[in-house]
Amino acid sequence: MRSFIHTPIAALAALVFLTGMACSGDVLTDVTDEVVIDRVASEEATFRVVQLAEGLEHPWAVAWLPDGAMLITERLGRLNLMRNGEITQVSGLPEIEARGQGGLLDIAPHPAYADNGWIYFTYSALGDGGTATMLARAQLDGSALTDLEVLYEQTPAVRPGRHYGSRIGFLPDGTIVFSIGDRGQRERAQQPNDPSGSVLRLHMDGSIPDDNPWVGDDDYRPELYTMGNRNQQGLIVHPATGQIWAHEHGPRGGDELNLIEAGQNYGWPEASYGNEYRSNAPIGVDPDETDMFVRPVTQWTPSIAPSGLAYYEGDAFPGWQGNLFVGALAYQQINRVVLDGEEVVHKEVLLDNQLGRIRDVRTGPDGLLYVLTDASDGGLFRMEPVE
Repeated sequence: MRSFIHTPIAALAALVFLTGMACSGDVLTDVTDEVVIDRVASEEATFRVVQLAEGLEHPWAVAWLPDGAMLITERLGRLNLMRNGEITQVSGLPEIEARGQGGLLDIAPHPAYADNGWIYFTYSALGDGGTATMLARAQLDGSALTDLEVLYEQTPAVRPGRHYGSRIGFLPDGTIVFSIGDRGQRERAQQPNDPSGSVLRLHMDGSIPDDNPWVGDDDYRPELYTMGNRNQQGLIVHPATGQIWAHEHGPRGGDELNLIEAGQNYGWPEASYGNEYRSNAPIGVDPDETDMFVRPVTQWTPSIAPSGLAYYEGDAFPGWQGNLFVGALAYQQINRVVLDGEEVVHKEVLLDNQLGRIRDVRTGPDGLLYVLTDASDGGLFRMEPVE
């Protein structure tokens, strides 16, 4: 392996990246530091885009450890550790069923990782009669996961192999939330005895909190936090308010941004702005015409196929403070969403058809935005301010 020292832009990056190579199975991952877009003049910031890694096979999520190292998941079932300019494949993952839209999905270190060392992740696995979305945690020892614990298994397992979710968030009360999609069987999202099409809330050890909204109601799964969600692939916990923001895929139109609140039903498929794929007929009722379900804060029609969600509070882009950033697969863009409290007051499209299908968007510890592209030769990118 070879590496060359790189000096980052002064005062802009807290991380130091080197140049090197790492082989992972048959895929060659290159660690780079190449400016791929020199200058983008957007409404509130001017930035450039630097590619940090290429050769990632359908990367799904990126997260940081306290020392600045990155964890990058690849959907086919690889976990990568990017540290000191080298990418190392991490061993010790559970058995993952990577087919269709399933595989290794989100990853998130515990908020107190420096003290307890837990890393949480979601993935799909074989179950009785189909596949299931799983939540697990493990410790990182060098380049190996140890002390693996499967905390939750979706039951029943479902076919077909799509709409697994799944993103993770940590609440201020010390619990964890994560999403499971409707698994391509839309009626499940309205069945209270099925976790499909929902946000779930658990204690960090996988046990069920006594104050979950439907605990004690035998008709409902006690782990349910919300229901009526189609397929959420973006979820964050607001660092100041503790509110959960999440977006979900609509069908043909009707992608939603929602404020997630305990015990609420978000309507899918009884209420949707989207239409059927083949007939273009409406699905359910227009959400504006019923008070039975929570209406989205905003929606996208035509569909942008949202994936990845970041809340920006860094210093590098002062004009973006308090904004949400939504990745888009279908239109290969990032949507900047301006909030006024709980209201969306403006949207701006960034990097339209310039990088590829955006799978994840995150704010790094250096206050810069990081992006993963969903492709067989996907990449990790960083957005940096320029004059």
